Amino acid sequence: MHSTVVRAQNIFGLFTTVTFVVSALIGISVLLYAQTPSANIQLRNIQVVKGRPHYYSSKKEEYAHIKFDLDAGEEAPWFLSTPFPFLSFPPRAPPRPGKLTPSGGARDQDLSSVFNWNTKQVFVYVVAKWPTAGKPGEINEAVIWDQIIPADPALNPNVSPERRRRGGSAASKADRGLVRLRAVKSKYQITDVAGKMAEKGNATLELGWNVQPWVGALTWTTHRQLGGWKALRGGRSEPFDFPGLQVKKKPAAGRSN
Repeated sequence: MHSTVVRAQNIFGLFTTVTFVVSALIGISVLLYAQTPSANIQLRNIQVVKGRPHYYSSKKEEYAHIKFDLDAGEEAPWFLSTPFPFLSFPPRAPPRPGKLTPSGGARDQDLSSVFNWNTKQVFVYVVAKWPTAGKPGEINEAVIWDQIIPADPALNPNVSPERRRRGGSAASKADRGLVRLRAVKSKYQITDVAGKMAEKGNATLELGWNVQPWVGALTWTTHRQLGGWKALRGGRSEPFDFPGLQVKKKPAAGRSN
């Protein structure tokens, strides 16, 4: 007969096998969850100045300050929180054409579909891209803003405080993907390897995200359709040019009597 140690090893082996299989099924099951992400991002203001972009910078260089608008979702009623549109009561309405607000953002953009039963949190970020001068095909990328959005809609920093205080159905699952920013300033200044940012052209702002699951692999921004996962609709600004270097005006010297 098997000893106690052998029996314990067999039980532990069965336990780890079942855990691995269940975890794999949970990780794969998210592919059944349809994703239809959409967002609208627009440049609000941009300035190029010369100085030390970081406290540890050893020399002065040109860097850019950027302000932008970002819309990805609006506060929605609780019945829109089901992952399957055909199972919702009443059925979820199809996406409408973007209705621009006076600030320039679209009110019907949505990132809530990237959240599912296996989502722990989503890391959302905005990237500035511009081509390298004299090197066709090479693109510079720099993250200018980021935010962590937990799966719990009541913890979403973009949901209005009233809805978060009330809790329950007030902060619905459809609010999990809510991101509405107006003239937000970039968290990080952007610089170029050459130290020159003024008058660079054909730059864009792009939205990206990283879904961190409880179990399974990390998933990134969907730029191409993969089964029920639709490619990101929108999420890229119109091309723009960096302005010329803004020179700080020196205060006028006081007149001596």
